Amino acid sequence: MIARAQDGLLLAARLLLAAALLPTGIARALNVSGFALTLAGAGVPAPNAVATLAVVVQVFGPLALIVGVLPRITGVALAGFAGLTAMLLHAFWQFSGPAAAAERTLLLADLGLAGGFLIYALAGPGAWSWQGWRADATGRPAAKPAAKGAPKASANANRPRRAKAA
Repeated sequence: MIARAQDGLLLAARLLLAAALLPTGIARALNVSGFALTLAGAGVPAPNAVATLAVVVQVFGPLALIVGVLPRITGVALAGFAGLTAMLLHAFWQFSGPAAAAERTLLLADLGLAGGFLIYALAGPGAWSWQGWRADATGRPAAKPAAKGAPKASANANRPRRAKAA
């Protein structure tokens, strides 16, 4: 029962994290040139290439997150994306007054997302994912750590033994 609840919570977390990026990614995909202009205004070099790469990450990353494909790579890539986006687009130290407070809030929100993506990279997607379905389809259970006090299997356990000469 607890495993099902954990898998359900991991699925909900994946959906919520994806919901934070996917709508913006789709909007940017529909207007890549406008996003490139925003990046150019922020002083990002090669804004067209960066905008295209960002759109690819921001659309396909959340889709991989929803499905539960390659959790470590997806989590680390999305964490890096969120952190880099936070630093490039929400430089609150360049503003003053209410604008600085708003940019600082957006920076902290993006850094919070980066933390969530890193937790996903460590925890994995759970059983209700592509990875969980694939493990079930192959008939192999997920690797479980050995119990405390259990004897360790010897590396030579499956090797045939030679008879000693008398």
